[in-house]
Amino acid sequence: MNLSLRWLADYVKLDVTPKEFCAAMTMSGSKVEAFEEEKTKLEGFVVGKILSKKVHENADALFVCSVDMGGEEPVQIVTNAKNVQEGDLVPVATPGTTVHEGNESMTIKVAKVRGVESRGMFCGLETLGLTQNDFPYADPKSVFVLQEDCKPGQDVASAIGLDDVSVEFEITSNRPDCLSVIGLAREASATFNVPLNVPAPKYNGSDEDITKTLSVEIQNTEKCTRYVAGLVRNVKIGPSPRWMRERLRASGVRPINNLVDITNYVMLEYGQPMHAFDLRFVKDGKICVRNAKNGEKITTLDGIERELGEDNLIIADSEKPIAVAGVMGGEYSGIMEDTVDVVFESAYFEPVQVRRTAKKLGMRTDASARYEKGLDETSMPITLARALQLVEELGAGEPVGSTIDCNYANPQKPHIPFDPAWINAFLGTEISEADMVKYLSSLDIKVENGECISPSFRIDLLRPADIAEEVARIYGYNNIPSTVIKGVAKAQLTPEQKFNRTIEQTMAGLGFSGILTYSFISPKYFDKIGLPADSKLRKTTTITNPLGEDTSVMQTTTVPGMLEILANNYNKRNASAWLFEIGKEYLPTAPDKLPEEPHRLTVGMYGDDADFFTMKGALEALLAKLGVSGISYTRCGENCPYDEKSAFHPGRSAVIYAGDKAVGIFGEIHPTVQKTYGIGVRTYVAKLDIPTLFAVSSDEITYKPLPKFPAMTRDIALVCAEELAVGDLENAIAEAVGRYLEKVELFDVYRGEQIEKGKKSVAFNIVMRNYEETMTTEQADAAMKRVFKALAKLGAELREA
Repeated sequence: MNLSLRWLADYVKLDVTPKEFCAAMTMSGSKVEAFEEEKTKLEGFVVGKILSKKVHENADALFVCSVDMGGEEPVQIVTNAKNVQEGDLVPVATPGTTVHEGNESMTIKVAKVRGVESRGMFCGLETLGLTQNDFPYADPKSVFVLQEDCKPGQDVASAIGLDDVSVEFEITSNRPDCLSVIGLAREASATFNVPLNVPAPKYNGSDEDITKTLSVEIQNTEKCTRYVAGLVRNVKIGPSPRWMRERLRASGVRPINNLVDITNYVMLEYGQPMHAFDLRFVKDGKICVRNAKNGEKITTLDGIERELGEDNLIIADSEKPIAVAGVMGGEYSGIMEDTVDVVFESAYFEPVQVRRTAKKLGMRTDASARYEKGLDETSMPITLARALQLVEELGAGEPVGSTIDCNYANPQKPHIPFDPAWINAFLGTEISEADMVKYLSSLDIKVENGECISPSFRIDLLRPADIAEEVARIYGYNNIPSTVIKGVAKAQLTPEQKFNRTIEQTMAGLGFSGILTYSFISPKYFDKIGLPADSKLRKTTTITNPLGEDTSVMQTTTVPGMLEILANNYNKRNASAWLFEIGKEYLPTAPDKLPEEPHRLTVGMYGDDADFFTMKGALEALLAKLGVSGISYTRCGENCPYDEKSAFHPGRSAVIYAGDKAVGIFGEIHPTVQKTYGIGVRTYVAKLDIPTLFAVSSDEITYKPLPKFPAMTRDIALVCAEELAVGDLENAIAEAVGRYLEKVELFDVYRGEQIEKGKKSVAFNIVMRNYEETMTTEQADAAMKRVFKALAKLGAELREA
């Protein structure tokens, strides 16, 4: 909501600067976003009076003018304007002023034009940021010849009335009464403790009986509780007076003509949208507020034909729709140059249906924005009277003295208990009852018999806490003393939250950076990772009102999101990236139920310092920190429990198991998928199931004393089939050594000429220790015999030197 301070002065007299006004209004609950002094747009522009005009001696199309700029000596300006004459007053951009024309801008300088010095530039409407609607008498294609009461040397801003201050307010949805000048004037009156003066609108009007020309019927009295109509005869379409055009412009509304401007003016002044119908196009003079018929069509004022449904409320004549109620008028309902008689409408339409209609038809207007927040059901006669008063004052027509008021409204003024002691306890203040009553009275809230009676325009006041808030904001939030919170805060993290936090801290400690991606994705993401057509992950939860196709479904896998971020980093030439994210997957259950939302840890990396084993080592460090034991790895194959296996290289990826439970998948991304994402280096991704990890983790820490006895070490090199997994060999060694095993570690894998084709050489370092006594060579040899026997069962043989 943009507020003109010049307009505000009609209702409250304030002696403060714009900055002081904005600060005080914000502190009292009417948040100010910004304010703008209109004159700042026209700094450097002054009024000049043309004393003489001569043809340029070196160019017949140019003229040399002597201009009185209010200084001691006239100024010489060269121009090509043919519409200016001696004695004319024109806007002049002085040297150093930046002017804008279209998308171009330039700074005025003292320059020679065809050998003659020029010290400024005459300006047209566009250069001043105006249109012909602002000054109808001006030629929009030529220099603006001023007809205002001004003098040479005067700044143009004050000469043409562009010296108002416009304040932009952020109006919350619960305060529709502040979407008006009078509403904000009421707030200013209470904030600065000054009188509010809003005179009741009055007009004379003719003695004609409106009911002989016009009739109004409301068929849906739930969606339209009140409809007030007035009639104006013999309208005279023309420009609005300058004061009205100035106020509309300062409020962000473009002036059009007197009749249209009056409806916009009243809407801004009272917050009540109005509409004017050309009586010629109201068939049989009948107005009917009803629900549209399925398939019924209307061409709205924006020239678009729209199809209506039974849930759309419309205003119709005896044959057809002439307006979409609360949203926009029909094509033939507007004011035209040959309009003679006009019907003015001021009505109350139920907020929810206005919102639904505007959304369904893809229309959002100033009127719908106000209606959908809720209006005062008692204001319609007042706003209609104000419109007819302006018609009479502007000489824009002859109002008919009688009006039609179809009133099915029954507004109830809430009676809210008034308890000063409770309010003080609630706020932590010591405000006297008399002061509270004074604050509330300044907001038109009556206090009678221990109750607060809220005014009809305050639809947000329903309970004692609302009254306490009104007292607090007028008393001043900054005047309320600070208090220390009493009692003991019992809030604490749940075990699951602590678990997630441990994951975040560990990943950050390992050198990974946290990221945050959208939970809604494009269905095309599944194709990008090669997900099978019958994959359960393709069954998604669809968003009913998506921002677009790229964000139309909830993610069922976090892998594509990580790849998108890795690709973005690679395309921005980041040499390496180590990333992680804790996010949710949204897995549909039954059609009438919400999806499951399990947390997943997704890890991604690429760069010179990233490979399969680096990723594996990082995950092992994390699992150790989380207390997850019994970890094993299985190559991704047909029995892989993760559908995302299609995104991974089949020979360089693995499923992670904790005991017999799969907890995640990791590995190198498939070259085809990598190419699809435009990543030119090997990329590695992991996805871990956090709920499963939490279930198998343990926060118990077992401490072991430092060993007292030395260890025995054995190195063995084996030859085995290529397809035999190293993990299986490690497990066989560990089981064979038994309780003496301290560590078994792979340190070499070799394939070459010395090894039979289809086989590989694998070397392990085995560390054994007896924690009760010094381990003997005999014990170590016995353990190794068991190892060789177990390995032989797997087809592994000792490698000969």
